Amino acid sequence: MEYRIAIAQQLAGLLRSLRKERQITQQQLGERLGLSQRMVAKLESNPEKASFERVLQALSALKIDLVLKKRETPTSSSSRNDLPKNSEGDTW
Repeated sequence: MEYRIAIAQQLAGLLRSLRKERQITQQQLGERLGLSQRMVAKLESNPEKASFERVLQALSALKIDLVLKKRETPTSSSSRNDLPKNSEGDTW
């Protein structure tokens, strides 16, 4: 299955769902990552505040690959409107 993630906050529910789907507790995931259960809870609720490396480690522990794919657009030119926006509405 593929999941499209445009902003980091979309990872929150996805990380939690993937962990539960694999029947892994926050404590067990924390042990795999060398984190406390509390830190795993923070990672799941606020993935945008975690380092990219930490997110990659969590995905790996959940046996999920991160795949980057060029977005197909109807025209060959890209627009700043296509870029994801952060919580303040700023584009990258």
